[in-house]
Amino acid sequence: MKNDFIAASTLQFEYYKSLGDKTFSQLTEEELLHQPNDTSNSIAIIVNHVHGNMLSRWLSLIHISEPTRPLYI
Repeated sequence: MKNDFIAASTLQFEYYKSLGDKTFSQLTEEELLHQPNDTSNSIAIIVNHVHGNMLSRWLSLIHISEPTRPLYI
């Protein structure tokens, strides 16, 4: 059952990564860095924050479930 979860999760991550890659390939660097106003974040900043949050959540999950396992980034 654990392997089924890992396989299914991997497929989901790969699917969403491909969607993101296709989306970003349609944008110029200027569009990725554009801030509509001084209080808004650019797409690049938002993606950077989401990346950091996901990394933190998944590494915390691994660390909590297997405390003796070393963390590799």
